[in-house]
Amino acid sequence: ELLYAGMRISDVFKEDIGIGGVLSLLWFKRRLPEYACKFIEMVLMLTADHGPAVSGAHNTIVTARAGKDLVSSLCAGLLTIGDRFGGALDGAAEQFSSAYDKSLTPREFVSVMRKQNKLILGIGHKIKSRTNPDLRVEIIKDYAKKHFPSTPVLDYALQVENITTSKKDNLILNVDGAIGILFVDLLRNSGAFTREEAEEYIKIGTLNGLFVLGRSIGFIGHYLDQKRLKQGLYRHPWDDISYLTPGNELGRTVASLDSINKKA
Repeated sequence: ELLYAGMRISDVFKEDIGIGGVLSLLWFKRRLPEYACKFIEMVLMLTADHGPAVSGAHNTIVTARAGKDLVSSLCAGLLTIGDRFGGALDGAAEQFSSAYDKSLTPREFVSVMRKQNKLILGIGHKIKSRTNPDLRVEIIKDYAKKHFPSTPVLDYALQVENITTSKKDNLILNVDGAIGILFVDLLRNSGAFTREEAEEYIKIGTLNGLFVLGRSIGFIGHYLDQKRLKQGLYRHPWDDISYLTPGNELGRTVASLDSINKKA
């Protein structure tokens, strides 16, 4: 009989461990507590999609409209995931847990990042703010407070948020930051991992894996939308493209076709 980390497939369904339980067996090689499996499923649901305009979804759509198959289109979208798109989960987990472990006060952490001219990953949102909170963040914060044994890194991050939002109302803990930070709390405090194992899972890209898995759901949805709509080959508007052209004595300037036509 098919085994998932030693668990029979019939028992997987008999005990109804869900996709979170299956992931815990295949990724972590152990059964995690029910609340942890539920949290993993919540992360997949929260990261499934963020509309067609983000880079990964856009690439998937463009590739689908070029007549490529589902796997090619999905891969085109997945290849954009990295430091700028999706990478805030890993980065926020590393930055906040490192500052917490060094016993930096929240204000010291903010000051250090400012002096180093570095962004605090997981902080900031274009639309949401302290007075207009992101419901996704509220959902997982409330769940963790209710079900996790403890949330020391989240508590630390919320103190950092109090400082950053006093400077600007939209410098809130965003969904990427909340997921990354709570995953650190889960690994460290669930009792299922040693401290060394918890650190290793963060370093080897587990959070990135969750984002890839969750966002693939949305990318496939965008691919199917384009095929159902029978959309033709996509061509991007010229006036939305910046590129280098021969310029003045400085050598090159950034221009768009629209600006060149106006000069002509």
